[in-house]
Amino acid sequence: MSEETPGFEEKPEVPADGTPDDAAEPKAAASSKEEAAAPAGDSAAARSAQSAPDSGAALLAQLDQARTALGERTGDLQRLQAEYQNYRRRVERDRIAVKEIAVASLLTELLPTLDDIGRAREHGELVGGFKSVAESLETAAAKMGLQQFGKEGEPFDPTIHEALMHSYAPDVTEDTCVAILQPGYRIGERTIRPARVAVAEPQPGTAPKSEAAETASPSDPSDPSAKDADAPDKG
Repeated sequence: MSEETPGFEEKPEVPADGTPDDAAEPKAAASSKEEAAAPAGDSAAARSAQSAPDSGAALLAQLDQARTALGERTGDLQRLQAEYQNYRRRVERDRIAVKEIAVASLLTELLPTLDDIGRAREHGELVGGFKSVAESLETAAAKMGLQQFGKEGEPFDPTIHEALMHSYAPDVTEDTCVAILQPGYRIGERTIRPARVAVAEPQPGTAPKSEAAETASPSDPSDPSAKDADAPDKG
């Protein structure tokens, strides 16, 4: 049994090259990992390069889809705007029509009174305070759009005239209103009462004046001047 020197400990034996076995093993492992990682990185780069064109094609496809969707939405918006404009025009047209109907209904009730005022004016009875009231009523009716029509001598039109009397006259070439029995009234283009008239028709068997003038002889054979004009010049 050998004696140990106090204050000194035995150290493990170190190989002659001075590199412990345990230190060599981690270096070898790290080297193998680097070698394994290098091919993996190369393959990832290759896959990324191959997938780049695919990503571009996908983006183009998405862009086309977005453009198509935008066109569809724009078309929908334009249709909605057109429908809204048509709706506004229809509402405005209906509003005007309803107003005209209401005004026409009111003024129709006033027509007998207006007829009485007209007859009183014809007979010279529209005087004094009654005249002022009558004129105020006629002015108010005119402001509401009431228009009177129907005049003697105008051609008979069955769309605005109502014939209450018929007669024949040699001096007319078409059906003519020869007397206005009751004036007609309209609001704008809407007739609320036709004019009641007496109509004269052309006399049966008589040609209109224009036709008679066309068929008349240009010269009278019994006229000596006509014979002289027709005779040849002997000189």
